[in-house]
Amino acid sequence: MRKGVAIHQPKYLPLVLVLSLVLLVVSSLASLAFGSRVVPWEGLMTGLFEAGADSYDAIVVQERIPRTLFSLCCGAALGVSGSLMQAVTRNPIADPSILGVNTGAALFVVSGIAFFQISTASEYIWLAIVGAMLTAVFVYGIGSMGRGGATPLKLVLAGAATTAALSSLVSAIMLPRTDVIDQFRFWQVGSVGAGNWSALGTFLPFLLIGLLLAVLSAPALNALALGDEVASGQGVRTGVLRIVAAFAGVLLCGAATALAGPIGFIGLLSAHVIRLMLGPDLRLIIPLSAVAGAIILTIADVSGRLIGSPGELEVGVVTAFIGAPLLILLATGMKVRSL
Repeated sequence: MRKGVAIHQPKYLPLVLVLSLVLLVVSSLASLAFGSRVVPWEGLMTGLFEAGADSYDAIVVQERIPRTLFSLCCGAALGVSGSLMQAVTRNPIADPSILGVNTGAALFVVSGIAFFQISTASEYIWLAIVGAMLTAVFVYGIGSMGRGGATPLKLVLAGAATTAALSSLVSAIMLPRTDVIDQFRFWQVGSVGAGNWSALGTFLPFLLIGLLLAVLSAPALNALALGDEVASGQGVRTGVLRIVAAFAGVLLCGAATALAGPIGFIGLLSAHVIRLMLGPDLRLIIPLSAVAGAIILTIADVSGRLIGSPGELEVGVVTAFIGAPLLILLATGMKVRSL
């Protein structure tokens, strides 16, 4: 994979970087401050910067820190996964949830719970990654059949059909087993509420590997966006590139899905927001999709806590409520054009 085409730096890049940093800090502080108990500014600062503080507000803040970090990491993983899938398939509405990858991961996780009594985060992750990879290969294979190869519309239809079929299998496995339903039902909705230091430590290696592969693939993906012939002429090994980029996307999606559940539309939202502001350069889209995904998921989590107070509305419900109209708008307005 050699470097891709040269693309000029967008005019508004400094502004976008500053705005992203501000929103990242604001969303993180909001995640620490809001919940069943609203922590005032003084308590927030005490909880963050005084390790030995024993006030109730400080303890609440410290308990929310791992959840906030977990939300940021999951959002970053899903954001990059979406941008990679859009680049590899040249499909502007590709997303792990739309292409059925989340559902494939969910099927393998529920099968592990039902038939192998898995219970640890590491077991969840490996099963979810295998399920996500097999589903991605299957959907791409189905979408590539017939004249024209893997067009955006065919991939979306293949993903929708696969999602429906795999969802039925998930229900068939769960319904006769009440113990599986109890363990699986909250995970299935999608939530970062289970985020803790242990889950974060399990997730971080997969996140770092996926992000590294994604960033290294970005220059060559710029060339691939111009077509396979142009990319090959610039020395890009298109087959290897697609495998590496797709592996990184599925790795990130599978790991996040294993621990947080099948949260949809984060990749779709974050990649489109960054592309709208900065253009098509994947060297910018991929890393900033990580930031945008982290911000969007964390804000959605905070919104769910505020809407469902004194309980909470799972973040998967909030992102679906926002993402579904966007998907319809993109599909009708863009007429599902290729990237």
